[in-house]
Amino acid sequence: MRISIAVLFVFMVLVGCKEEKVVKNLAEGNWLVELEVMDNQVLPFNLKVEKNKNGDYEMNIINADEVIRIDEVEIKRDSIFMYTPVFEGYLAGTFTDSTIEGQFIKESLDRIVPFKAIHGVNERFKVAYKKGKENVTGIWETYFSPNLKEEYVGKGIFLQEGHKVTGTFRTTTGDYRFLDGVMDGDSLKLSAFDGAHAFLFTAKVTDSSMNGVFYSGNHFKEPFVATRNDDFELPDPDSLTFLNEGYDKLAFTFPDSNGDKVSLSDDRFHNKVVIVQLMGTWCPNCLDETKFLVEYMAENKDIEVIGLAFESAKTEDKAFKGIQRLKDRIGVGYPILLAQYGTYDKLKAQEKLPMLNHVLSYPTTIFIDKKGNVRKIHTGFNGPATGEKYIEFKKEFNELVTQLNNE
Repeated sequence: MRISIAVLFVFMVLVGCKEEKVVKNLAEGNWLVELEVMDNQVLPFNLKVEKNKNGDYEMNIINADEVIRIDEVEIKRDSIFMYTPVFEGYLAGTFTDSTIEGQFIKESLDRIVPFKAIHGVNERFKVAYKKGKENVTGIWETYFSPNLKEEYVGKGIFLQEGHKVTGTFRTTTGDYRFLDGVMDGDSLKLSAFDGAHAFLFTAKVTDSSMNGVFYSGNHFKEPFVATRNDDFELPDPDSLTFLNEGYDKLAFTFPDSNGDKVSLSDDRFHNKVVIVQLMGTWCPNCLDETKFLVEYMAENKDIEVIGLAFESAKTEDKAFKGIQRLKDRIGVGYPILLAQYGTYDKLKAQEKLPMLNHVLSYPTTIFIDKKGNVRKIHTGFNGPATGEKYIEFKKEFNELVTQLNNE
C-alpha cells in the first residue's frame, strides 16, 4: 500500500465523524510511549506533557540527558498530531485523557510504526530485578552483522548505576544517539527516539561479552556481538573518505531555495576557508553537526559553510520545505543547497561528487583552504551523546580552522 493511501486512511480514522466523543484535555505529566517494532518487541521512550501559558500543549521527548522539545501539537476532536522539530516524522493518534493510540509516520520513506502511550508511568523499561546481575560500565568493541558482508564495527560506551544504563554506540559514520535503558538481570535493554530514528538494542550480557539484536523501527534488525576492550578505538574518521587520483579540488553546482545556482567558484567563497557539509534534514547526526556549526559561526565570522542536502523527500518542493524548516528552527545562516531528492542513497550521492572515493556517511565534513584545496575530509559526526569524543572533535575543529585562517 502506498503511503499516500495509508496516510489518508489514518487521517480519516483519526478525524472522522466522532462528534459524540470529544476529549478536550490530555493529562499533563509523565507518559510512557511504546512503539511496536519486530519480534513482538516494544521500543519505549519517555514523554512529558505540559501546557504553556497560552494553554497550548507542549511535550518533551526524553532520552537520558537529551530533551527534545515538541511545540507543534494539533488536536482535532479526539485526535492528536505531534510534529517533532526539524524532522518530517510525526506521531498521530486518538486519545483519552490518559491514553494515546496511533502511529509514528515517515511519509517519504513509506514507514508506519504503531504505538501506544499511557499516562503516569515513569519507568522506561519494566525490570524483574532491582539491579543488574552484570555491569556494562566501560568500553565495548562491537561488531554489527558479524561475519556477514554487511559487517561494520562500533564502539559501545556505557555507564551503569544500579539497573539504569546510559551511553551510546559510536560507529565510523556517527553515533546511535542518547541511549537510555536498564540492565535487568543479565539482559541489557536500551532505546532512543528522536523523531527521525527509533532505536532498540537488546542483549544478553556476561562480565566480558554481549550478544544481541539492534532494531531500527519495524523495518530493520541486525545481530551484534561485543567484548570488553578499554583500549579499543574506531578507525581514524579523517582517513575514510578522500579525493580520487587526478583530483585536487572539490567542485559542484547545486540550487538554493531561490533557484539560484551556487558553486565554490562564486565570489563569496574566494580566498575564504570553506566548510562543506554533506547532510540531510532527516539525519540526527547532521542536526547535531548543524547546531555545532551555527554556534561556531556565531563567534567566528571568518569562515564560510555550505550545506549539501541529500533528501529523502519525494519532490523538490518538499525537499526545499524541509531545508527551510531546518534553517528556521535552528537559525542556520549559511546556504544549504539541494544536491539530491527522492533518495539519500550514498552511491547516487557519490555520482554527484565524483572526485570523492565514496560517500560513506551523512554527515561528511570537507575542509577547504583559502586556495580552494581540500585539506581534510571528516567522516561522520561524534555528537553530544559521545561525551569526551564530542569535546575532542570541537577542539580539533577549532584548531584546524584557525590554522587554515592563519595561512
